[in-house]
Amino acid sequence: MPKKTIYDLPRDLSGKRILARFDLNVGIDERSGEIRNDRRIRAALPTLQNLLGRGAAVIGMSHLGRPKPGDAAKNAPFKMDHVAKRLGEYLQKPVLKANDVAGADAKSKAAALKPGEMLLLENVRFDAREQPKKDGSADETSAHEKAMSEFAAQLAELGDIYVNDAFGTLHNKDVSVLALPKAMKGKPRVIGLLVEKELKIVDDLLSSPKRPFIAIMGGAKVSDKINFIKVLLGKVDKLLIGGAMTYTFMLAQGKKIGSSKAEADKLNLARELVQAGAGKIVLPVDHLVADRFDKKAATKVVEGDIPDGWMGMDIGPATINKYEDEIRHAGTIVWNGPVGLFEWGEPFANGTNAVAHGMKVSAGTTIVGGGETAEAVEEMDMVDDMSHVSTGGGAFLKYVEDRKFKTLDQIEDR
Repeated sequence: MPKKTIYDLPRDLSGKRILARFDLNVGIDERSGEIRNDRRIRAALPTLQNLLGRGAAVIGMSHLGRPKPGDAAKNAPFKMDHVAKRLGEYLQKPVLKANDVAGADAKSKAAALKPGEMLLLENVRFDAREQPKKDGSADETSAHEKAMSEFAAQLAELGDIYVNDAFGTLHNKDVSVLALPKAMKGKPRVIGLLVEKELKIVDDLLSSPKRPFIAIMGGAKVSDKINFIKVLLGKVDKLLIGGAMTYTFMLAQGKKIGSSKAEADKLNLARELVQAGAGKIVLPVDHLVADRFDKKAATKVVEGDIPDGWMGMDIGPATINKYEDEIRHAGTIVWNGPVGLFEWGEPFANGTNAVAHGMKVSAGTTIVGGGETAEAVEEMDMVDDMSHVSTGGGAFLKYVEDRKFKTLDQIEDR
C-alpha cells in the first residue's frame, strides 16, 4: 500500500518541528573528516528545501561512518560538523549543529528553532543505544533493548512530525528508522521525496520493465546476493555475470579458475541458480588475469579456463564486446556490482568502465543499484547520464528481494 509523503502534510508547516531522518553517510577522509563525495547530501536537498520552504523547523538526523560509541578521539572525523557546513552552503543559510544526539544541547537548540531553520543532530551512532546489540547475554540484550526504547522516546520529544528520507538505511533496525517512528505513533509519520522515488523506481522495474530486460551482476560473492539473483532470474531476459562471483560459477561448471577467489562451499548453490535461470545466466568468455593480487602484477587475457598461477581480475575484451552488445539492444538495464577491480584503475577497470559507458549511451532505462557501483559511476562523472542511481546498495538489494521493510510499516498508509 502506498505510503504518505511530505505532500500529505499540511501546506503550511509553520510552528511544526519535523524530525527528519536523512542518509547523510557521505564519503569522508577518515583522518580529517573532510567530505570527499557529497552525493547523498545533494539527494536530501529536495525534501529538505520543500519542508523549510513551507515554514517547518527541521531537526535532521543521520549516521556517518562506523564510529565506536565512547571513543571520542577516534570518533572526531565522524562528527557531523562538515556535513552541517556543506548543507548550509547548498541551502544558502546557516545550519545549526547540536553537540549531542538527544541530550541537553540538542533539546535546547531544537526548542529554540524558528520556522525555516534547520538543526542537525550529532552522529546518531555516537549513542550506543542507536543500534541493536550484536552479542551478549540474554539479560544484556534485554537491558539494551530497554535502553533503545528510552532513546527513541527522548528523540520523539524533539518533534511533532517524523519524516524518513533515508533510503539507504530502510533495511536497518536502528532506533532512528524503526523505534523512533514507533514512539511517535499518533503523530504524522511520512516518507520524503527521495524514498518515494527510490521505491517507485524498483516497483516499476519489477512490474513493467521495457524489454529486453537485462541485469548485470558483479561483486565478490554469490552468497551475498542469492535472493536478489533469484528474483531477477524470474524477471529478466538475461543476467550478465562479472566480478569475483564469476569464478564460483565457473568452478561449479567444472572449469579451471587458477588462483582466482571463489566460494568453494557455494558450488551447489551456483549450479542451482544456473539451472533455475534456464539459460538466462551469461558468463564471461575471456578474462583479464594477473599473476598475483597486486596493482603492479603482470597481466594477460585468457579465454575459457584460467591457468594455474593466475587469477581473474576483470572481464576480457571479447566479453566486454558481448556485454556492450547486450546493453545496446536492451530496453531496461539494472546494474549492481563492479565487474572487475575498478578501484585499481587500468587495466583492471576496463570492464566496469565499458559497462558504465554502454549504459551512458543506451536508449533504454538504466538503473544503477547503489553501493560500489554508484561510486564507480560517480567517479566516472556519469551519474546524470543514468536514468537512476540508487543511494542505497544494501537497501536496493533488499527491496528488490521482497519489497518489504519493517521501517516502512511505521509510516502511515495513504
